[in-house]
Order: sequence, then structure tokens, then C-alpha cells
Amino acid sequence: MAIGWKLHGDGKTLAPGEVVAPHERLSWDRTIGLGAQHVVAMFGATFVFPVLMGLNPQLAIMMSGIATILFLLIVNNKVPSYLGTSASFVGGVAAIRAQGGDSSDVTGAILVAGLVLVAVGVLIHFAGSHIVNRVLPPAVTGAVVMLIGFNLAPVVADTYWPQDQWVALLVMLFVIVLSVAVGGFVGRIAIFLGLVFGYVLSWIFDQVFGRITAFNAGTGEVDTHWRVVWDSVESAAWIGFPDKTVIGPDGLEIAGWHTPTFSGTFILLVLPAVIALVAENAGHVKAVEEMTSTDLDPYMGRAIAGDGVGTVLASAVGGSPTTTYAENIGVMAATRVYSTAAYYVAAIVAVLFGLCPKFGALVAATPGGVLGGITVVLYGMIGLLGAKIWIENRIDFGNPVNLVPLAAGIVIAIGDTSLQITDDFSLSGISLGTIVCVLGWHLARTVAPANLKERLQAERAARD
Repeated sequence: MAIGWKLHGDGKTLAPGEVVAPHERLSWDRTIGLGAQHVVAMFGATFVFPVLMGLNPQLAIMMSGIATILFLLIVNNKVPSYLGTSASFVGGVAAIRAQGGDSSDVTGAILVAGLVLVAVGVLIHFAGSHIVNRVLPPAVTGAVVMLIGFNLAPVVADTYWPQDQWVALLVMLFVIVLSVAVGGFVGRIAIFLGLVFGYVLSWIFDQVFGRITAFNAGTGEVDTHWRVVWDSVESAAWIGFPDKTVIGPDGLEIAGWHTPTFSGTFILLVLPAVIALVAENAGHVKAVEEMTSTDLDPYMGRAIAGDGVGTVLASAVGGSPTTTYAENIGVMAATRVYSTAAYYVAAIVAVLFGLCPKFGALVAATPGGVLGGITVVLYGMIGLLGAKIWIENRIDFGNPVNLVPLAAGIVIAIGDTSLQITDDFSLSGISLGTIVCVLGWHLARTVAPANLKERLQAERAARD
């Protein structure tokens, strides 16, 4: 497909109510400026989540740019979106590492999930977008998104928060205040600004209070250490490809590019994220459809498959899983510019960032207390997005069909309950909770009496 954009008007101004369509653009200087805004909008989450998953943030940024370009080509430039790092896999990755898996196991499991997402996208493309709600109704997708977020609560409590509770508390309060009191574009990048604030605050605490005696995630023990350690930043080159994954002198893995390995047990731990990604991508396509007043249903399958392709490509070289970003949709809503040209600019900038090892080392050196303050907000937000899906779709929890199986699945996931199948295989946490939600809901609907089925139909009619 030839890539080209029609100049919108004079390329400089927008009349009241006007929008710049995906196939249009403003002047190139303005388009580059908008591309820079998209970089800032996706930046915080795209490099924070790889750090939380123990993957290389420099590589993640680079592959997000490449994945975005591929996505835009797959959707024929009809769905303007940026593919940043997905949060939906964080819980599954934490479970893999808790069971002794390394980065190769993580990316191997994610790659398979990406292939499943591609297959789902192809199925939706040929069968029609209505199949999404038939197999994964909003009641179920909301529950799965919720359990993915809330299952991560122990990671905050046991890993990040104990590293520096006061920095974590102050960063959390900073993000809350900035998100609410300031709002607008600054509010949308509150996580990124919170990370910068926490980094500076940790350095100040080092100068004023000296070293901290607390849990050190690097050694897995309580010891006395500096909050900000920049040895790796100072030694990193300014220009270069991300390093290969190696084992450091302390026996700890230093994430970089690598080839995936595959384990059936670990794959099952991340497959539930596919449900969240289908719901997320479908929601984003609908949001762009509403903002641009165009029918994008024919491209929903392509968008979901494109996200899957991005995830497969990124994980094949050791990068992070991808998803379309609501942050960038927010930028479009604020600017009324839906031009895909701005996304190509953002993608190219991301690839250039990925060629700066010093940047990757700077991100990887983020103090644990800072991540504590950010993750307590991020993980909670992921969980509450599930409730948002329920509210927007008017889910009737007075109906036992919705209430009982979803309640069971969520508690199983949050409590990390396990089901031992054989001596070598078990289901637990997110994977078991997701199975209970999906199969339990369809089972409940099947055996429900006529009056409860009528309530489900009324619920569906209220949404339509």
C-alpha cells in the first residue's frame, strides 16, 4: 500500500467542529509536533511495564515503534493507534518468575499468546465483530480485566513498596494529585511525571538521609544501599543496539535481546491476557470510530490481529507484548487530529530512542520505591478498568448468572488459588480465575431458568 496523506485545508488551522481524518495531515512541522505528543503520551507506561516484567525497556521502546508501523499497515491506515507495552501480561509474567521462569520463558509464553491473538483477529475479521460479545460478553471481559489487575497486589506489597515506603507514598500522592487537580494532557501523563518526580526525590533523599536499610530487590535481601545507583548508566554507550541478555557477576539476569523458550505451564499463565487484549482493542476501535464518525467494524479483526503481530514480533527478539494505547487516543480526542502520519512520526522517534543504550540503562535503574508508588496506582487502575467495563455496559449483578461465577473467578485469581491437575501441572491465579469466569458464566447462562435469561436479554438490549 502506498503511504500518503492529503493536506487538510491550509495545514495550519481547524475550524470549530472540524477534525483531521486518518488519511489527512497538517503541515509537516505540526505533524512532527503532534508525533512528539504521542511519544510523551505512550512513553511512561511503555517503559515502566517492561521494567515491572523484568524485560529490557530500551528494546521495548524500539519494538513498540516497529510494531506500530506494522499495525498501521495491517489496518490500511484506517485505525490511528500506537502500540505500547501491554499491562495485561504483568500478572502472568509475575507468576512465571515466581515459579522460577526466566526472561526466555516469559517471552516464549507471550509469543504464543500473540499468535493466539492473531488467530482471534483473523476469526473476527471473517466471522464479524459480533462474535466478540457472543463468546466474551462484557460481564466476563470486565471480570478478567479486574482479576488481572488485582492479582498484582502482592507484587506491590512484597516487592516494590518495601524498598522505600516513604518515597513510594509520596510518588503515589503526587500521581493522584496530578491526575485529578491538573487534568488535561499533563494529567494523562501523570505516571511518567510521577516517575521523574520519584527519581529526583530518591536522589534528594540519598543526599539528605544517606543510604537506606530496606529490602533490596536486586539481592532479594534486606541490606544498606543507595536508592539511586547509576553505575550502569555511566558505563552505557549513547548509541547502540540493546545488549544481549546475560547473567551478571551476582548471578542475577540482566535483560536484553534473546530468543524465547516455550513451556506449556508458563503459556497457560499468560493466555488470559488475550481476553483482556481483545476487549481492549475492540474498545479502542469503537472509541476511534465514534470520534471520527466512520464505520471501523470491518477493521476490528485487522486491529486485533495487528496487535497480535506486534506482540509476536516484539517477543521473538526478547521485547515486551504490545497493545493499542488509550493514552494516545486521549491525545487525539484533545487535538481532534486523527492523522496516522503523526503515529509514524512517533514510531520513528521510538525506534531512535531504542538505539540509545544509555536511555535504557537510565530506565532500568529506576529506584524500587518509585516503582512502588507507581505500581500501587497502575495495578489498581487496571483492576478498576474491569469495573468500568461493567458500568458502561450496564451489567446486572442482581442476576446470579453474572454474580456467582464472576465472584468465584475473581477471588480465585486475587487469592492466587491453585488447582493441582497432575504432579507436574497445576492451574492457579489468573489462569484458573479466567477459566472459572469464562466457562462458569457460559455454564450459568445455559442452566439458568427462563426469567434469568430474559434479564440477560434485557441487559443486552439496554446496551444496544
